[in-house]
Amino acid sequence: MFRALLYIFLIYLAYQFIFNFLIPVYKTTQHVRKGFREMSERMENSNGGTANHDKNQNSSSRQTQSEGNHVSEKVGEYIDFEDVK
Repeated sequence: MFRALLYIFLIYLAYQFIFNFLIPVYKTTQHVRKGFREMSERMENSNGGTANHDKNQNSSSRQTQSEGNHVSEKVGEYIDFEDVK
């Protein structure tokens, strides 16, 4: 009798674990992966499919420009301010 109750209890715990934890985690993981996949496809489509190549090329050209023209480059007017106490 005790053994039968123990088996029923273990089956109940396994059922609860599977349907209240494993399946929701699996579904959430699939949903997040699908969202990332769709986002990356949209980024590739909006950039003409060459997002990685253009990104690497732009970052290297920015580094050389910033190293060479750092002092002479003026972005806008500088406004000095004082702390008000």
